[in-house]
Amino acid sequence: MSYRATVAGERHNFDGLAALMAKATPQRSGDALAGVAAESEQQRAAAQIALADVPLATFLTEAVVPYEDDDVTRLIIDTHDSGAFAPVAGLTVGGLRDHLLSDAVDTATLAALAPGLTPEMVAAVAKISRNQDLILAARKVEVTTAFRDTIGLRGRLSTRIQPNHPNDDPGGVAASTLDGLMYAGGDAVIGVNPASDNTAAVAGLLKLLDEIINTYAIPTQSCVLSHVTTTIAAIEAGAPVDLVFQSIAGTEAANRSFGFGLETLREGREAALSLNRGTVGNNVMYFETGQGSCLSANAHHGVDQQTLEARAYAVARAYDPLLVNTVVGFIGPEYLYDGREIIRAGLEDHFCGKILGVPMGCDVCYTNHAEADQNDMDTLMTVLGAAGVTFIMGIPGSDDIMLNYQTTSFHDALYLRRALGLRPAPEFETWLEEAGIMRGDGAFRLTDGRQGAFARAIEQAAA
Repeated sequence: MSYRATVAGERHNFDGLAALMAKATPQRSGDALAGVAAESEQQRAAAQIALADVPLATFLTEAVVPYEDDDVTRLIIDTHDSGAFAPVAGLTVGGLRDHLLSDAVDTATLAALAPGLTPEMVAAVAKISRNQDLILAARKVEVTTAFRDTIGLRGRLSTRIQPNHPNDDPGGVAASTLDGLMYAGGDAVIGVNPASDNTAAVAGLLKLLDEIINTYAIPTQSCVLSHVTTTIAAIEAGAPVDLVFQSIAGTEAANRSFGFGLETLREGREAALSLNRGTVGNNVMYFETGQGSCLSANAHHGVDQQTLEARAYAVARAYDPLLVNTVVGFIGPEYLYDGREIIRAGLEDHFCGKILGVPMGCDVCYTNHAEADQNDMDTLMTVLGAAGVTFIMGIPGSDDIMLNYQTTSFHDALYLRRALGLRPAPEFETWLEEAGIMRGDGAFRLTDGRQGAFARAIEQAAA
């Protein structure tokens, strides 16, 4: 099908839904690299005008990646909930945008609607939305998940401690973990990016984190971010696995380039569920995503990177995850050139994930060769907080010594919680007060002293 619109007296034609979606996307270096971006601002505006008039039902009959060639497309179409879609079945993309922003649409409405929306529908709405639209609509959504604490409740902001070490040194990982806990971080997950994907090395880190969590009775969960097949092997070897991790993308070919298929994710989830290690819930999967991954894998099918990123969230929601993290600026300036593009992409990712019913967090980050700095990250972190982001990262000094990129620090999470009046997960908040890390007056203030086993650990570390 072709689409068209006239801007400033010039007629613009778009051959197919994928081309229309790509031309309607706000400026993105990755789309220019792929050769699918708008050639002018007039063409972009024309595409956005034409996209706003596309009926939502079109997305159920015109796939941007062929159904026959791609298991992600088959997952999206085969699991679509027509009953949930019914209330908006007669709307266009522009109509859905207005619907999401309407005062009549609340948290319960959006929760019921989520299974009826495809990622392409939601990505299309994002393309015709301003930043404030992305914030306001996402803010209405509440996606709650649980394992040893409850993540995603309204008014709460969780953090992932990322105690990476370039040599997987247990002492270094333990020290960084202790540091993060003392800054009231770690309620989303204590998650290590391992230097080695060796099963024995991964199992060693899992045992270390499990010992820390059990020794201090911390209501949180650990994850060593190894390949899903390595984690499955670790479970078979008896390692204490809380969450199964995998980086995912929006096409079958990209996921295959990562070394897995959808059936592997199902196997990993079933293996983790068999351990029954959750205390307040059974969400056992942790996924990471990022715009540009399909393009970098030469598996983008001529589709823009923001639409493909939304398709990754359809993969994620099929496995009922505890956490989904868009590592927004990690892939570099070839895909998101500067702070402006990173900020926009972070808001788009968060909006699309939340509207689709996914527990979205964001690694607010950039690489050192991007045209961005920490002030850009402050802006993105703050607007994501206003939009109700589920969690952000916490790394000493915001500088990851293992992955060599810049993200958010323990102090940044404290800023965001204080600036916006956000609190940790409820079970974790109680533990922070019992350990003497946080005052129990509801004002979320750190204390100068520690209590119980945690205090003894600090004394031993200082000796």
